[in-house]
Formats: sequence, structure tokens, C-alpha cells
Amino acid sequence: MDMSEIDTSAAARLKTGVVMDPIAGIKTYKDSSFAMLLEAQRRGHELYYMEPDDLFAKDGRVFAGMQRLEVRDNSTDWFSLEPLGSQPLDELNIVLMRRDPPFDMNYIYATYMLELAEKAGTLVINRPQSLRDANEKFFINNFPQCCVPMIISSRSARLREFVSQHGHCVVKPLDGMGGESVFQVSEGDMNLNVILETITQHDTRAVMAQKYIDEITSGDKRILVVNGEPVPYALARFAGKGDFRGNLAKGGSSKGVPLSERDRWIVSQVAPELKKRGILFAGLDVIGDWLSEVNVTSPTCIRELDKEFGLNIAGQLFDAAEEVLQ
Repeated sequence: MDMSEIDTSAAARLKTGVVMDPIAGIKTYKDSSFAMLLEAQRRGHELYYMEPDDLFAKDGRVFAGMQRLEVRDNSTDWFSLEPLGSQPLDELNIVLMRRDPPFDMNYIYATYMLELAEKAGTLVINRPQSLRDANEKFFINNFPQCCVPMIISSRSARLREFVSQHGHCVVKPLDGMGGESVFQVSEGDMNLNVILETITQHDTRAVMAQKYIDEITSGDKRILVVNGEPVPYALARFAGKGDFRGNLAKGGSSKGVPLSERDRWIVSQVAPELKKRGILFAGLDVIGDWLSEVNVTSPTCIRELDKEFGLNIAGQLFDAAEEVLQ
């Protein structure tokens, strides 16, 4: 469909922008940002595309080098762009912040800019301050009743002591995603010292260590929470051959499963804080009976769950967003 064929007759048409990594490189069959864009377009929203480096602040207002976007649910021809030049971000009704980690200073600067648009009336999903405050690993410290023993420290000696106490642990950085630099360690492991030296960059970078959860063999469940309400099915992700990480990005497999009573209890503990912080869309990672992460930057698994169970999770998200805008 040519850009000129897009219906612009709706008087109250919403304008939805997305800040994301290059759309040309996504895998449409499993990309949750793409699911959101398809749903927004289906509702008649005008779509605008930006990459993080397109954002800039000038004289107290944030702008972006925007492009009009059209999306198609086609694995070989899924988008068209029309350059528009620099436009004020606060002229959009909704901005989806969907840039993947690493959560570095450039990411933080982007949230500062998005916050200027938010103050001018644009709904940013998720709230920029909460993206900064709710680090996906550290945030679970707010819910210790849901978690296995854990420690966050930059000191290798403290981390070794924790491993000695709990025997079998997982160590991971606080700013990564997709299973990057996640190590399984045990007391007596000859590689323990070098792993801790490497991951802490010689005691200069804080990392997380958690007691290993044996139930990982039954899957690492991703539970999606939309405006404080759980999607009734989770995506259980299983490690690929020769690996222990249940990340699809690392070659794992997946299947949908109904939420258990314990899953729903964990959501009940976390959801009020998500709503309070303006986090409309989150992904809780649950292994066995335990919460391991709360993902707020660019949670995934919409397309897999939609396909398996006939859901429209992005539809739930935009119902919530449109309600906020009323």
C-alpha cells in the first residue's frame, strides 16, 4: 500500500511514535514492537518512526528526525518510511520507547529527552523516570518475598562469599539483556575467580548473583503485565542444547503455559508498584516459584503468545493507553 493510500479521514486520529533499534533488522514473527505498531495502525493511529540518535533537545523542547511509518505483516516486506525532517516530539500523543539495552548513558540521555515530551503532554510508554529507576535486575529487591537469595556488589570477595554460602549460583551484569554475560558458577569452580574478575571489571562494576534455581529445567517463564493485569498465559523458554540460559536470543525454544496460582501471586506483589510508576507494559521473568527479573525497557513475547492462544496483547496495551489519554 502506498503512503498516499493511508486513510487520514479520522478527525481525532492519534499520533503514535516509536523509538526503536533499526526496523530493517527486526524479526517480524517475534518482535513485540512490531506487534504494537501493527495494532496502532489497525486502530487508525498515524505512525512515526525514530531511532535513538534521532532525538535531540533544543531550548527546552525535544525534537526528532521523524519518518512516517507504514507496517505490513509480511516477513519480507514489512515497512515503508517517508522522511519528514525534524519534528517536535510533544506533537505526538503516544511514544513507545522500545530501544533495547544496554542501559548505558546514551539510554539515560534518551529518557531525559522523552521526559521533556512527557511534561508537555505526550504519553511515553514506559514512563521515562521509571525506565531509569526500575533497573531490570536491581528492581526485584523491592519484592524479596518473591525471590531467591541474591546479592548485588562490585566486590569479588563478597560475591565469592555468597557463592560459598549458596553453593550454586548465577552471576550477571545489571545492564544487559538476552542472556549476555550470564554465568553459572559453583563453589570450588576453578574458573570462579576469573569469572568474577571479568564480570566486575576487577571490582569496579556492580553485578548480581542469585542462588541457582533448579526449576530452570522446566522453563524460564515470561509473564506479561499490561496496566497491572497479567496476560493469562506465560511463555516458558527452554535452554538450547549445551546451554543453561532460557533466552530465545541464545537459541532456546518456547511454549505457552497457563499462569499458575503462584505466578498470579507474584504478579499481585509486583503489579501495584508497576502501576504506581506508570509502567504500562512489563515482563516478569519467573523460574519455578521465584521472580528473577522485571523487564521494563523492551519486553518481548507478544507475538508468540498471540499466535499460540489467539490473543491481542498489543490491543490490551493500546486500550490502556487510550484510556490514559482520555
